[in-house]
Amino acid sequence: MKRPSTLILSAMLLGIPLVSSAASLASVCNALQHKYPEFRGKTLTQALTPYTPGYESLNPKNPTQYMGFDIDLAKSIGDCLGFKIRYKPVAFDALLPTLQAGRASFVMSDIYATKERARAANFITYAKVFDGTLVAKGNPLKITGINTSLCGHTVAENTGFVEVPLVQGVAKKCVAVKKPAPRILLFDNNADCFESLLTGRANAYFNDANTINHAVAANPNKLMNAGNMRLPFYVGLAVPKDNGTMLNAFKGALTAVQKAGSEKKLLVKWGFPKTLQQTPQVIR
Repeated sequence: MKRPSTLILSAMLLGIPLVSSAASLASVCNALQHKYPEFRGKTLTQALTPYTPGYESLNPKNPTQYMGFDIDLAKSIGDCLGFKIRYKPVAFDALLPTLQAGRASFVMSDIYATKERARAANFITYAKVFDGTLVAKGNPLKITGINTSLCGHTVAENTGFVEVPLVQGVAKKCVAVKKPAPRILLFDNNADCFESLLTGRANAYFNDANTINHAVAANPNKLMNAGNMRLPFYVGLAVPKDNGTMLNAFKGALTAVQKAGSEKKLLVKWGFPKTLQQTPQVIR
């Protein structure tokens, strides 16, 4: 008799059912619902910042609805575990405090899963991170990324973004080459960051490449993406630190959704490359 593969053994040890030709997504999700019955028939609250087109934003045809990759993927997880979703829009830097205060069940909002953020919540990764470099059309200042090309220039960022300390870290390098450190303007949403570049208050902005490309598409004669950067992070959904059951249930459902090919279909639907999919890992 053949021994089970390492992948199968790992899944068995984690208690995650396998999606294969012999087990449909529906049957796997049914097994998960029996294993985690506390979610079936419930309505959970998803905290999000709805200003990232492609990931989560207001539906322009119906501003009472949300749309995007994170919205659809969260729904797929909910469908698998048997729960419905209500939404709680908050500023980006309020996402994790909202979760900690119990005003949201989970966070799924293009948030990068870092060790620092994992002090406040447990993360399950689902996508890789590529940042774009938003600058004025033609890139007259020759800004190439989060490096010394920022010396003496102003960067717009959202409060709480991982890019803020990365930009601040350039200061020492600028001093070393006898140039002024970059200045940072902090805002609460992407729209204000974009406006600061359009009005000339800021010279650069760094965020998820898809967000940058949407800004360029909306202002093709004024803005451009000067280049993408691979950051050492992953996009993840966050659950409360003290809820191990939710952590395991969500990871199991996300794994099932991925193995069924659903996440890659959603990536394509919202204009992302399928290669962005990241095998679920827990960061805590």
